[in-house]
Amino acid sequence: MAGRDPQVRVERRSAGELESEVLAALWATDRPLTPAEIQAEIDGPLAYNTVHTILKRLYDKGLVLRDADGRRGAYRPAKNAAELTAEAMREALDRGPDPIAALQQFVTGLRPEEERALRDLLAGGAR
Repeated sequence: MAGRDPQVRVERRSAGELESEVLAALWATDRPLTPAEIQAEIDGPLAYNTVHTILKRLYDKGLVLRDADGRRGAYRPAKNAAELTAEAMREALDRGPDPIAALQQFVTGLRPEEERALRDLLAGGAR
């Protein structure tokens, strides 16, 4: 293409990576953000239209909520990071043929502080 330096390569981020970055920006604040505010929070050059497309995808998936504010829309997460992670873990267990074996593998890879936290949670839930 004319005007482009073939030596300069722009690293493209996957849609999933961009979704994660947008969610991280939303989780970092207690108020809804506009696409322009999210664009400013994300590292690296990212077009406003790209941010808007990612927000639409997240909205369609039920991961963000849109707050109408006049003609501008602001977005906030539908779930916090822990809720979304727990949901992904549950879905992963449901997809596999042997959820108990998957849990065993998961637990054997826990760091000591994570294992202690899990034991504390399970002990509290057994009461």
